[in-house]
Amino acid sequence: MTNINSERNLTLLMDFYELTMAAGYFEEGYTEKTAVFDMFFRKVPDNGGFAIAAGLEQFCEVIDNLHFSEGDIEYLRSKGCFSERFLEYLRTFEFHCSIWAVREGTPIFPQEPIVIVQGPAIEAQLIETLLLVTFNHQSLIATKTNRIVRAAQGRPVMEFGSRRAQGYDAAVLGARAAYIAGVSGTACVMADRLYGIPALGTMAHSWVQMFPSEYDAFRHYAQLYPDNCTLLVDTYSVLKSGIPNAIRVFDEVLKPMGIRPKGVRIDSGDIAYLSKKARRMLDAAGYPDCGVCASNSLDEYLVRDLLQQGAQINSFGIGENMITSKSDPVFGGVYKLAAVYENGKYTPKIKVSETAEKTTIPHLKNLYRIYDNETGKAMADYITMADETVDVREGITLFDPAETWKKRTFTNVHAQQLNQPIYVNGKRVYETPSLDEIRAFCREQIDTLWDEVTRFENPHRYYVDLSQKLWDERQSLLNNIPR
Repeated sequence: MTNINSERNLTLLMDFYELTMAAGYFEEGYTEKTAVFDMFFRKVPDNGGFAIAAGLEQFCEVIDNLHFSEGDIEYLRSKGCFSERFLEYLRTFEFHCSIWAVREGTPIFPQEPIVIVQGPAIEAQLIETLLLVTFNHQSLIATKTNRIVRAAQGRPVMEFGSRRAQGYDAAVLGARAAYIAGVSGTACVMADRLYGIPALGTMAHSWVQMFPSEYDAFRHYAQLYPDNCTLLVDTYSVLKSGIPNAIRVFDEVLKPMGIRPKGVRIDSGDIAYLSKKARRMLDAAGYPDCGVCASNSLDEYLVRDLLQQGAQINSFGIGENMITSKSDPVFGGVYKLAAVYENGKYTPKIKVSETAEKTTIPHLKNLYRIYDNETGKAMADYITMADETVDVREGITLFDPAETWKKRTFTNVHAQQLNQPIYVNGKRVYETPSLDEIRAFCREQIDTLWDEVTRFENPHRYYVDLSQKLWDERQSLLNNIPR
């Protein structure tokens, strides 16, 4: 699989405070002090019921290539605030942390440790921004994309947003995240070149305008691409000229070749009305198998509404609303200290806030998902301390971490640990699956969610509970907050 980061060093992609804190740790003699950090998020975009984890492959690429070049060292020296001893430490920098993460394509929920980093505090601190920018972006686009894909009710959805993405990487990696979440292909050629995501496309309005007439434009296109002929029919008038000219070209160019047309695309106007009229015209002309593709600033709500209105659409091309997650463009993942290893044991750490969702969950942890053995459905997620074992053979009773009187016992279930080892003492132990394997895994895992969790409006809150031991540890810290 191609490494998009193979020819560039992203080690300095960090907030400056990460360097000043790392230098401070170094000067304080904390080079060997072990810390535990969690990456988690607090709110599902668009008030949805779940998010989708994505970006692990690119994060591994960056971690595999962590190093400070001589140019980096000279730049840092020019800042005038770092000692030569610290700069020498960076010059010979090696990564020693252990990392656990959930698999790409996994449905994830607020407050869960999606990535856990354990190792020297300096090293764990220096990768904060790299980790967050990677997971936040791709998880955001995957989450938004899957909403749109589900709204299409099995119809192919194509990612058409490269030109509206916030930069080059956002276009390419956004297409990657969208493919994980279910799009059938992308307009982005580089995403096909790098990741094998099928590159798809039709024509632009400029092609139609370039020729003396719409008919001429359609005829030349059909002659050039007879096996993949999809015509853009809204440059002038969908019903008065676009569809009639398309039918004429299908009759005069494709039919004599024995080739059936792929489709027509409508990119403006009242798509529900136009698609119905176009369908009737195509059917009457003998082309019931000619698809109708809709584009034009669609999102999951417009897609859903079009289908509810009986729009005759076979596929969708989605641009800016998908590639930017325009309706809710910030994923909001954070990276917080959870524990420090001192005197032979972990000392849990907590960040307290008057806002309950910003109060962190301390300690080195594991994350489990509880599945019903009969239905295969995910029932709840369960966060434990790392030294706990989870035995559900006789059932398991979980309670709400905030409203503790709310309890539920699950029987005939099994527990699966979600956080997998990615690095052990700085050495990668994780082999990245193929993109198609990640995509298939994502689809399978979403199928384990109840419909109540996946609905767009007012989804059921999925249970994310703490073990009794972890809850007690957290409460003890809250009751004894250092002042």
